[in-house]
Amino acid sequence: MGQSTFKGGTHPYEGKELSMDNPIQVMLPKEELVFSMSQHIGAPATPVVAVGDTVKMGQIIGEASGFISANIVSSVSGEVKAVEPRLLSSGAKATCVVIANDGKYEPIEGLGEDRDYTQLSKEEIRQIIKDAGIVGMGGAGFPTNVKVTPKNEDDIDYVIVNGAECEPYLTSDYRLMLEKPEEIVQGLKVVVSLFSNAKGVIAIEDNKPEAIAKLQYLTEDDPNLEVKVLKTKYPQGAERQIIYVVTGRKINSKMLPADAGCIVDNVQTICAIYQAVCKRTPSMSRVVTLTGDAMAKPQNYEVKFGMSHAELLEEGGGLSGEAVKLISGGPMMGMAMYDLNTPITKTSSSILAMSQDEVELYEPTNCIRCGRCGTVCPSHLVPQMMAEAAEADNLERFEKLNGMECYECGTCTYVCPAKRRLTQIFKQARRAVMDSRKKA
Repeated sequence: MGQSTFKGGTHPYEGKELSMDNPIQVMLPKEELVFSMSQHIGAPATPVVAVGDTVKMGQIIGEASGFISANIVSSVSGEVKAVEPRLLSSGAKATCVVIANDGKYEPIEGLGEDRDYTQLSKEEIRQIIKDAGIVGMGGAGFPTNVKVTPKNEDDIDYVIVNGAECEPYLTSDYRLMLEKPEEIVQGLKVVVSLFSNAKGVIAIEDNKPEAIAKLQYLTEDDPNLEVKVLKTKYPQGAERQIIYVVTGRKINSKMLPADAGCIVDNVQTICAIYQAVCKRTPSMSRVVTLTGDAMAKPQNYEVKFGMSHAELLEEGGGLSGEAVKLISGGPMMGMAMYDLNTPITKTSSSILAMSQDEVELYEPTNCIRCGRCGTVCPSHLVPQMMAEAAEADNLERFEKLNGMECYECGTCTYVCPAKRRLTQIFKQARRAVMDSRKKA
């Protein structure tokens, strides 16, 4: 079975010590919440409430509008104030439902009640996951009900919980593994029950020994579940890497994990499945890490979707002195934030406050052909040649060099001594290729 690591990758400064020992705190929002209808890969949800409607906590306010789409649920009770385009932290605008929080958190009927998943059919479990609006909370936002309904369910032999959390600074998954390991194990059992031939694997990097010990203890008597310890290396938690390390199987951009007999879910997604199936609680909140050397009080908070980043930062103690860059997500794959008055969504993992902007510190120079980018690329590509093709606007050559296999992990940019912004070049080239394919 598998390996303990993969070829390539790198070891950036981890930065986990800032927030890893601080237990999760619950933060409640203030007056206004903004629920984007685009919190997932696929078609935006369709608003099913209108201005003036009163809603309850747990009520569906946006319905999935296609096969690959997801429901949006209100995380508070209150009145719908607007249905209008609003800015998201990505810089894009999306249709949003704006709700005035009445502070009562009045729940829909049955919210939070226990339910025995062993008494449910596979179809009922999949429908519950769909109704709950659960998506991949590791960052991709792929609708989970679609993921757990592959073409051939008998071909699935691994359900992998991605507990690697290889992105520097982020510690939300780690805190969940320490504080809610029973929920993770139960959530994994729920997903494994959908596949007759599958075993469950919780994959964790070896820099998290306490989490490994807790989850090993909880799974030691179940022959169908195991904890797999991975070497600490970035990007160990990328879907392709984790599948290879756990199973020895390889996938590419044209394949889904299901094509390699695997279902991969992030720790927070597995917790959301447990909450929906076993506790009748749809996807309404997530754990967000506030961290970085310019964060006054690094901490992990459980935050309701729709709350503003600005409010979260203010309530969390704000910035210490010289914050020059704020990032949504981690330093390797996160996005710089231009406006904090944007809502927290299902894929918001952190606010990272940095006292230095490393991108501005260094001016890119010409490629010195050292080949470092090629040795660290986890997809075994040749970034130097891909960049030449992309900068010459030769998309055909970019594709021939397997440029579409890049998943923008940032490893090449991180090691480049010429400080070339390779990941950004590839992001733009990949988008251009996708646009030209759509036109064709």
